[in-house]
Amino acid sequence: MDEKLTALADFMEKGGVAIWVLAVLAALTAGVILWKILRLAALRAWQPRRAGRAVDDWLAGRQDAARDGLGRARGIYGIPVAATFDVLARNHLSGDAMREEIARVAAIQLARARGGLRGLELIATIAPLIGLLGTVLGMVSAFQALEAAGSRADPSALAGGIWEALLTTALGMAVAIPASAALTWFESVADRAQGRIEDMVTRLLVQADLPAEDQRLAAE
Repeated sequence: MDEKLTALADFMEKGGVAIWVLAVLAALTAGVILWKILRLAALRAWQPRRAGRAVDDWLAGRQDAARDGLGRARGIYGIPVAATFDVLARNHLSGDAMREEIARVAAIQLARARGGLRGLELIATIAPLIGLLGTVLGMVSAFQALEAAGSRADPSALAGGIWEALLTTALGMAVAIPASAALTWFESVADRAQGRIEDMVTRLLVQADLPAEDQRLAAE
């Protein structure tokens, strides 16, 4: 164990400041990804069925069953659907105002689903640049040592200095790749949630715009 810690400390020392910065970014990336997964799970981003069944009950005329189906833990889908139920039940807003109110509630939930993504985007962007900067600085140091050695320069020492400098580029890419992949995944989850919310709310509003007789037929 002591040997591994010594080797790790030696590696961090050889990499210079860039290695330490990338190590911090790697820890931040892991933390943000874990937090985001837990956050989306708490928002029920992967559980649209409960809200979907509530919408089906409402469209079928079973409004009490629809409200009971949502329950208290409504999540990213249930809260906009519940807001739509409330607006439709009160019927005190015009069509445009109704849609604005529902859009406001939905936007708040989607903003919660997209929270933290800017941080991942920033890490995915700057990590390769920091790695490249560390490589450039390391190569500058290697060539300065070569110049100072003059005719006694050891090519193996130069090669060793270069590959040590290239480690920062490799680490920068190792940090950026999972950050970019996680960012794409989380964005797809949020986009899919937005599409489902729009579909549920639109179905409710379309039926509400129908004449009473057509609403009865649609429910049947």
